[in-house]
Amino acid sequence: MQPNPKSGARAHHPGPEELVQTAAIARMFYLEGKSKTDIAEEFGISRFKVARTLETAVRDGLIRLEVRLPAELDAERSDALRTRYGLRHAIVFISRAHDPGGAALVTHRLGAVTADLLAEIVTEGDVLGLIWGPEIEALGPELTTLPRCTVVQLCGVTPLRPVDANAVETVRRAASVARGPAYPIYAPLLLPDGAAATMLRQQPGIAETVSRFGQITKAIITVGAWGPGLSTVYDALGESERQEYRHRGACAEVSGRLLNAEGHIVAPELSDRIIAISFEELRRVPDVILMADGRQRAAATSAALKTGLFNGIVTDTAVADHLLA
Repeated sequence: MQPNPKSGARAHHPGPEELVQTAAIARMFYLEGKSKTDIAEEFGISRFKVARTLETAVRDGLIRLEVRLPAELDAERSDALRTRYGLRHAIVFISRAHDPGGAALVTHRLGAVTADLLAEIVTEGDVLGLIWGPEIEALGPELTTLPRCTVVQLCGVTPLRPVDANAVETVRRAASVARGPAYPIYAPLLLPDGAAATMLRQQPGIAETVSRFGQITKAIITVGAWGPGLSTVYDALGESERQEYRHRGACAEVSGRLLNAEGHIVAPELSDRIIAISFEELRRVPDVILMADGRQRAAATSAALKTGLFNGIVTDTAVADHLLA
């Protein structure tokens, strides 16, 4: 029965002894990690009394629980993505449409957050695979600590820059930070025909790197959208091929493979011309993390996730909002 205010009954106001005891119980439970049973024994009360004290204190504002993240991280969207797509790792950082620095700043943040994630999840003895892309170049300078591990480049680079110093430098920097061996690829991503790609794959340095694809334990992969400046394959092809693949439904590029909106490969003939880790090899990697940023890549990111290749993502709020819509 609820007290009748007209009957003269007063609301309970804890006295000084109760307040001090509540503070002590809260400190022991939340800060010292003591169990409710241990606290009950120390104060000579029941475990249920301890639980009620904590619940009442939170309800009445005597205890305030706060979850504090760095301002750039969005906990709500991160957890929503993890749940929606069944991911093991999901990190969303905040981006705004009119951020000073524009897209370049967002890509820089993507690299920094991914570098922090790698420092957290890479363990000694891992074989870390890095795809090529501008996002990976942004990741390189942000890597400051890694356990001892091997670093493998997972694809060639754009044919417009056959020996890309930045791509190789990122792999070498990561290996230097990790105090482990580096396996770069000094070759284009896309070759003019299958014969040229086969010949390059047989070159000693490239063959050694490609042979490591089956040993990868953690892979960082980027996604491209089907448009100028958004995909290395798009930029490398002629206009007639671009339009042909667009008519087939190409909207995304992952590891050199073109995907439609449902995550299906739409240009299997390109695989013979590509030097990159295959989807079959990626499916055997325990942790495959997707890096994606910018509204222009939002639909492509959705297609990439539908492949089932990924159990993790690092992205910005613009992409996350599209994926959660």
